[in-house]
Amino acid sequence: MNDYFLQLLFNLPLDDSFTYLPPLDEAQEEPSSLEAFAARWRGRRVIAPFGRRSVTGFVIDVADHPPRGDFTIRRVTRCIDDEPLFGDQELELASWMASMYLASKGEALAAMLPGGRRESAVPSFSVEEEIAAIKPPSLSTQQSSALEAILGNDQRAKYLYGVTGSGKTEVFLRAAEATIAAGKGVIYLVPEISLTHQLVDAIRGRFTDQVALLHSALTPSQRLAEWKKLRGGQALLAVGARSAVFAPIRKLGMIIIDEEHEASYKSGSSPRYHARQVAMRRVSVSGARLVMGSATPSVEAYAFMEEGSIQRLSLTERIAGGVLPSVEVVDMKGRNGTLSDELIARMRSAKEAGRQSILFLNRRGFSYFFHCRSCGYQMTCKRCSVALTFHKSSGRMVCHYCGWSRPPVEACPECGSLDVGYSGFGTEKIEEDVRNHFPDFRLERADTDAVKKKGSLKRILDHFKKGQTDVLLGTQMVAKGLNFPGVSLVGIVQADSSLHLPDFRSRERTFALITQVAGRAGRYDSDGRVVIQTFTPEDPAIALASEGRVEEFYRQELESRRALGFPPASRLLRLVFRSRNEKAAEAACEGAASFLRSQLPRGSEILGPAECPIAIIAKNYRFQLILRARKLSMLLPAVSGYRRQKRGKGLYVEYDVDPVSLL
Repeated sequence: MNDYFLQLLFNLPLDDSFTYLPPLDEAQEEPSSLEAFAARWRGRRVIAPFGRRSVTGFVIDVADHPPRGDFTIRRVTRCIDDEPLFGDQELELASWMASMYLASKGEALAAMLPGGRRESAVPSFSVEEEIAAIKPPSLSTQQSSALEAILGNDQRAKYLYGVTGSGKTEVFLRAAEATIAAGKGVIYLVPEISLTHQLVDAIRGRFTDQVALLHSALTPSQRLAEWKKLRGGQALLAVGARSAVFAPIRKLGMIIIDEEHEASYKSGSSPRYHARQVAMRRVSVSGARLVMGSATPSVEAYAFMEEGSIQRLSLTERIAGGVLPSVEVVDMKGRNGTLSDELIARMRSAKEAGRQSILFLNRRGFSYFFHCRSCGYQMTCKRCSVALTFHKSSGRMVCHYCGWSRPPVEACPECGSLDVGYSGFGTEKIEEDVRNHFPDFRLERADTDAVKKKGSLKRILDHFKKGQTDVLLGTQMVAKGLNFPGVSLVGIVQADSSLHLPDFRSRERTFALITQVAGRAGRYDSDGRVVIQTFTPEDPAIALASEGRVEEFYRQELESRRALGFPPASRLLRLVFRSRNEKAAEAACEGAASFLRSQLPRGSEILGPAECPIAIIAKNYRFQLILRARKLSMLLPAVSGYRRQKRGKGLYVEYDVDPVSLL
């Protein structure tokens, strides 16, 4: 019998494929023809020896002869899958991702297939719960016009640009229904499946057994089962977070991206893909439709709408009869305490009227800055260059980047002074202050510390939905995806928390967060009120968000980006060099800058070398280069050439195309 050979890729930063023999027990049963052998093996995952360890490999091709050379061909240990998980479409997409995001094809395949990396540590709701069918409402005139445009013959991408509560979700669901009725499949992306359980309820009630959910809370076997339902055509609607954009739908008819502006659509590990870009690639290859939506589009998407490459579909009215809330900005300069008199009074009025309040602060913990007033010492993580956050509930100082913790101290470790203190505050401190002001209020806190236990987030939100909670306090968990009729007040405790970060997107993020959080109030009534506490009420992101002057904000932001040469006026490519040896990381960054200056074409530029704003994470020193040009094609060839060079031991380079964060 002829020997056949398997060509494998691995989830490693290696561009080459590797040749193996099939497992011994299965090799004895192999079909007689190469075609039959290929049909059986191509697209399956296997366990194979690689160096001194065993790793998962992906069979991308087969051959009836070994490669040339004097070496021993090792044998695959075992096969993981009974049938192929991927085919030509997935391989083509992996090749595109590898070249676009400066990664290996093996890394791209690993990101696409089930059982890979988790997308979030936030707990999700069970997908097994019983969900009653939800009767669809009738569409408004604006919704009907938007749906007609989405299903029309214009193949441009569409953008549902509507105020919070304007019914974007119902338009998405109707478009998905029409696409499925035509025998084609739909991918519906949401920022985080655990934060959108109301949407999941609606989808499962509407589409029943046609739905496959792909998200981080599923076990690898559950995720694989959902993947196979899609690949086999038993399910035509894939719903999930970022990686669901790879769902193996054969006849793809539409991709929907809800809350398109969310940074969670960008992967934080190699390949650092953006789901929006992958979706654009998939629809261009398949001829499917792309529909996005948000009340606060990314600045890039807004620019595309302005130039006409994306068709803008506006929804300006709240469909449930509610009106946009009244907004009150409170200047906190010179004030003591975390809660202003104005916010306290509004919370009391809401309670007396039988209504509910949401308080938002994008920082967990009790306080986040320990310092000595005598010598100026600041307590930072021993592994990262960031301040430790005091968590009162656990009695620990915790690093939110690497998780390292230590007990708090009463005296300065540097000079021994007792004149020490904590500055800043997090959700734990707000919880304590609310309980002190309102001992009779029923309060629950929703952040990653409070909802670690499985099912706790669902329990907290169920209580709030049933009116068993007066005040819901939280981080970004309460900023989006929640739609509760009883809410009349939203308090943004510190609107500037992300405004002054050294990142050109900080103003955009602040504006979006204020607008999204404010949208939780008054969705069904006319008594909605928002209180924004800030130390910089004059900043455009806060002033324009509070006044609802959305178009003016985007115009100003686009003018600023164009003047400074930041996206969408340019494309960026960021290289981060990290090592436990500071000199090695710095030298590699300088060497890369020297190489790239000789390779990059005229019209491109290099910002750096420079230390990253967060210079150390988990004992790794970090330096960066930021490359900028009008087109990405001006940058990729040179960086691809640099990527092929050998690295020193213990040195790692991160390649981030179109970064969403520069920290």
